[in-house]
Amino acid sequence: MIEPVPPAFLFFGGALLLILLRKARFSREALLVLVPLAAFYNLLQMSPGTYWTYPFLGYELVLGRVDKLSLVFGYIFVIISFLGFLYAQHVREDGQHVAAFLYVGSSLGVVFAGDLFTVFIFWEIMALSSVFLIWYRGEKSALNAGFRYLLVHLFGGALLLTGIVMQASQTGTTVFQAMSLDSPSSVFILMGFMLNAAVPPLNAWLPDAYPEGTVTGSVFLSAFTTKTGVYVLARGFAGAEVLVWMGAIMAVYGVIYAFIENDIRRLLSYHIISQVGYMVCGVGLGSPMAVNGSSAHAFCHILYKALLFMGAGAVIHVTGKRKITELMGRDLYRRMPWTLLFYMVGAFSISAVPLFNGFISKNMVVYAAGELQRPGVELLLHLASVGTFLSVGLKLPWGTWFGKRTEREDRIAAHEPPFNMLLAMGLTSFLCILTGIVPGLLYAILPYPVDFHPYSPDKVVFALQLLLMTGAAFWFYLPRLKVVNAISLDTDWFYRMFGKGLLWFCNRPLNALRSEIQDSLGRAVMRINHLSGHPYRLPRWIGSLLSGGGREKHKTIWSEYDSANSPKLPIGVAVAMSVVFLFVFSLIYFFAAE
Repeated sequence: MIEPVPPAFLFFGGALLLILLRKARFSREALLVLVPLAAFYNLLQMSPGTYWTYPFLGYELVLGRVDKLSLVFGYIFVIISFLGFLYAQHVREDGQHVAAFLYVGSSLGVVFAGDLFTVFIFWEIMALSSVFLIWYRGEKSALNAGFRYLLVHLFGGALLLTGIVMQASQTGTTVFQAMSLDSPSSVFILMGFMLNAAVPPLNAWLPDAYPEGTVTGSVFLSAFTTKTGVYVLARGFAGAEVLVWMGAIMAVYGVIYAFIENDIRRLLSYHIISQVGYMVCGVGLGSPMAVNGSSAHAFCHILYKALLFMGAGAVIHVTGKRKITELMGRDLYRRMPWTLLFYMVGAFSISAVPLFNGFISKNMVVYAAGELQRPGVELLLHLASVGTFLSVGLKLPWGTWFGKRTEREDRIAAHEPPFNMLLAMGLTSFLCILTGIVPGLLYAILPYPVDFHPYSPDKVVFALQLLLMTGAAFWFYLPRLKVVNAISLDTDWFYRMFGKGLLWFCNRPLNALRSEIQDSLGRAVMRINHLSGHPYRLPRWIGSLLSGGGREKHKTIWSEYDSANSPKLPIGVAVAMSVVFLFVFSLIYFFAAE
C-alpha cells in the first residue's frame, strides 16, 4: 500500500514533469489527467490526524492537518482539477498547464495546512501562479488586469503576514485554529482572508481579473481562490457575527452588478461574489448546519460555476466574442446546442432549481439562518436567489444563444467546441445532477452529521414559486429589456481615484518641492565649493552683510575670484595653515590621551 503524501506536492511534481516532458505530446496530455486521479486516490488513503510536521525557527510547519473540513475541500479541489485539465486538453501552451498545476497544488497546500506560516507560504504561491492564467491571454487588457490582480493579492498577503507575525509574538504559537476578534493580529488575519474571499469592498479584483483570463484559465480561477478564502474563514472565524451581514449583503451585491453586466464572463464573475456571500454568511452563523451548508455550497458552487465558465468559454473560444450585445440574435442555439444544454445545467444549479445540486446546498444555508431566527438574513438570501435566476438562468442564455440582433453584422460562423471541452462539460453536468438527486453522497463528507431533508413539499413548492414568478417577470419585461454596452463602476473606483490623486500629487506639488530643495542645496554646495577655494572671501561677504551691502555687491564678492586673472591665495599659505592645524590637533590629542 502506497503511503499518502502531501497533496500539494503531487501537483508540484506534475508541474516539474510537465516541463521535462514538454516535447512528448501524449505524455503531456496523459499527465494532465493522471495527476488529479493520483491525488484523488491519495486523498482516499488519508485518515484524520496531523502529518508531515517539520521544525522551523522554533515553530512547527504542519503540511497535513486532516479532518472532515479539510477533506471536503480537498475532494472538490481535486475533482475540479481533473475536469479543468480535461477541458484544457487542446491547449498547447505548457506554461498554462504548469501555472494551473502550481495553482491547484498551492490551494491544496492551504487546505491541509495546520499552521499559519504554512498557510502564508502556499497563499503566496497561489497568488503568483494564478496570475499567469490571466497573463497568458496575451492582450493588453489581460496584462493590466493581471498586474492589478497581483498587486491586490500581494497586499492581502502583507495583511496576512502582519497578523501572523503579531499572533506569533503575542501567543508564541502559529497553530491555525479558531480565533476571536479581540486582538489586532486576528483582525489583520481576517482582512487577509476576506480579500481572497472577495468580500466587499475588497471584491473589485475578481470581476476585473477573471474575465480577462484565458478560456481555460478562467475555469481554474473560478474554483480555487475564493473557495480557499471560504475554507480559512470556516477554519479560523466560524461564528464571527461580522461575517453574517457581510455575507448576506455580499449575496445581493453580486446579483445587482451581474444583472447590469454585458460581458458574459464578467457577469458570471459577479455571481461568484454573490454565491460566496452565501458561504461567508453560513460561516458567520457558525452553527453545525450553517458550516455544513457553507461547505456543501462551496462543493456545489465549484462544480456549477466551473460549468458556467466552461460554457461561456466555449462560446468565446468559437466566436471570439464575449459581450451579450455582440452575440444577440446570432442563432447560436442552432450551432451550439450541446454547449447550451450543459450551460443550462449549470444555470439551473446556481438558481437552486429542484433536482440540481444548488437546490441542496443553498437551502442548507437558508435553513440554518431560519433555525437561528435571522429573518433579515433569510430575506436577503432569497432576494439573491431571485436575482441569480434572473441574470444567469434567463438574461445570459437568452442574450447569448437567442435574443434579437442589435447590430447589423453577418452571422457568426459558430460550431461546437472541441470534443474534450464538451466531455468536460458533460461530466461536470452529470455531477451537478447526481449530487442534486442523491444528496446523501454530499452529506457523507460534510464536517458534521446532517439531518436535512431538502425535498420536503414546502421547500420544493416555495422554490418553484420563486422561480416561476421570476420567469414571469422576465418574460413580461423582455420587450423593454435592453442590454447596454457600458462600464460598471465598482469599489475599485475609490482606489483607482486615490491612485490617480497620489500620482498627481507626486508629479506636481511633491516634485516641485523636491526641485526647490534640490536647487537650494545645489546653490549651497556651489558656495561651499567656492569658499574652499578662497577662504578669505567669507569675511568680506560677512562684512558686506553687516554693512548693508546690496544684492549686486554680494554677487560680486562671490564671483570676483572666479576669473582666471583674479588674485589667488598662495599655495604656501594653505600648506602652512594645514601644518599648523595638524600640529595643534596632535598636541591636543596627545595631552587628552594622557
